[in-house]
Amino acid sequence: MKMPVGSRDWLRIPYVVFAFCSALILGAIKGVLVGPIAGLILIIGNVGVILGLFPFHVWWTIYTLVNTNRFDAPLKIAILFGLPALFALWLALSIAGSLLLGIGYGFFTPWVSTFEAFRRENEWEKFWHGIDGTWGTIKGSCTVVRDFADVCYHSYPLYLKEIRESPGSNGCQTLRFIHIPAIIFVGLAGLIVEIPSFTVIAVIKSPYMLFRGWQRLIHDLVSREGPFLETACIPVAGITILLWPLFVAGSIIVSIFTSFFVALYGSVITYQERSLRRGLAYVIAMVAEFDEYTNDLLYLREGTILPKPQYQKKKDSHSSELSVRDSRAGGVKFSTIAMEATSKFIPGLVPSRSLRETIQEVKMVQVWGNMMRTCEARGKELVDANVITLGDLYDWLKAKNGDEASVISVGLPSYACLHTLLSTIKAGLDGILLLDGVVITHENRPQDRLLDWLFQPVMVLKEQLMVIKLSEDEIRYLEKVLLFGSDSQRMLAWENGGFLPQDSLRAAQIQGISRRLTGMMRSISKFPTYRRQFRHIVKALVVYQTDKEGTSTKYDSVRSIPFEII
Repeated sequence: MKMPVGSRDWLRIPYVVFAFCSALILGAIKGVLVGPIAGLILIIGNVGVILGLFPFHVWWTIYTLVNTNRFDAPLKIAILFGLPALFALWLALSIAGSLLLGIGYGFFTPWVSTFEAFRRENEWEKFWHGIDGTWGTIKGSCTVVRDFADVCYHSYPLYLKEIRESPGSNGCQTLRFIHIPAIIFVGLAGLIVEIPSFTVIAVIKSPYMLFRGWQRLIHDLVSREGPFLETACIPVAGITILLWPLFVAGSIIVSIFTSFFVALYGSVITYQERSLRRGLAYVIAMVAEFDEYTNDLLYLREGTILPKPQYQKKKDSHSSELSVRDSRAGGVKFSTIAMEATSKFIPGLVPSRSLRETIQEVKMVQVWGNMMRTCEARGKELVDANVITLGDLYDWLKAKNGDEASVISVGLPSYACLHTLLSTIKAGLDGILLLDGVVITHENRPQDRLLDWLFQPVMVLKEQLMVIKLSEDEIRYLEKVLLFGSDSQRMLAWENGGFLPQDSLRAAQIQGISRRLTGMMRSISKFPTYRRQFRHIVKALVVYQTDKEGTSTKYDSVRSIPFEII
């Protein structure tokens, strides 16, 4: 006798409940067994990097401060006296952050991976991925340590080198000794006021965040909206309901961490405005802005009852370090950036987006992967044309920093980015055409602050290329400039049909495009995970070259180095 359809649907309820409870228990067991191992790897690794490189960070920073032309002598002395406090703050926050990250990553990653098994199609995949997530968590913790070490050992020295080599014509920041007491006073006042104020506001409003979050999640569960739209996602969303108190606690911790940087930025405001009164106004205004931000986040009353005095005469647009340019505004203040950075970690109660709507959005990992595959594809073309040699690739693998092998570190990504833009222009598309045929536009781009800082400059560069309409010879010359920079011998050796335009205006336009592209690539090369993934691409090109030539040289030793997991 065949069971009625309604009865089968009702029998699914105890099955889902049993599966959810089983995954919950199994995930907790995996977290207890694997969490200490993965957490210790991450904590010991990150703390070891922090303490091991700390003397070098101190020396590199002081050396840069002494040799840069961007600050005058009084400002250098003031920064020098403030460095011990900054280094102490770096040690405290980085070690504390490593401890929290190690505990959270080690315990919750295998737990969440258990619930990800419900997204698999057949029962065997569900079972396998249900018990999986252990070894992957341990390897993931090693990857986190590797990326953190790359940032501390490669990215930070590159940033300092750019400061040292920046020309004095960009403007020298000056300071009068009479302003130093005010700067120190505002910094200390900010720490005294902002940290307890942010903490009190976050703690007082945490019950609202807890119950409002549960209300929204339960409403989505009943109405099958948001994360509960697809049946396969219900277990993952269910654990979100259970773990919501931990998200709330994490938001409080992030708010406290953020308050340190918001407070210390008061000294920068005092320096910029040359006013103790405006510095103190900033300290008071930041408490009100944080209160207003949390009110908007939790759908409480609009605005704030706290005073919010004006602390700037005008928006800062002269310093790229203290503002982030935007196409529709003169600049975004640090306070806004701090609040947006906080929002990346504080779960928001924004209107629900269905899973189908979310799928339409291009993911950041998809953009990152396409960028790397494009570099590999263009690199193979250049290897086939004998433009890039094994020596170039191996020099990058041995180099301590990207400037020692600029053909690979900067030239290859810039060359790949140029052809991505040219392909997009040729196809007549509004956004950016990726290697897999996906087009990134303003509507479907990843909602990620990291991409916000890059997407608009790339779009502006694309518009500039469309306006100047480079000829085929000019494009070939631009390729030479991007790959070899100032190496005139290699530019002449590569006979690709490109020559320096006789028109000085066109030559200046090409040089300007080249500087913008290489500048963006240098900035991207400092991002976490970039160096690890790019190293994978360089090794693949080495293997491709040796397989093509059948070379048995010292370069074959690269085969013995395992590829890192992306």
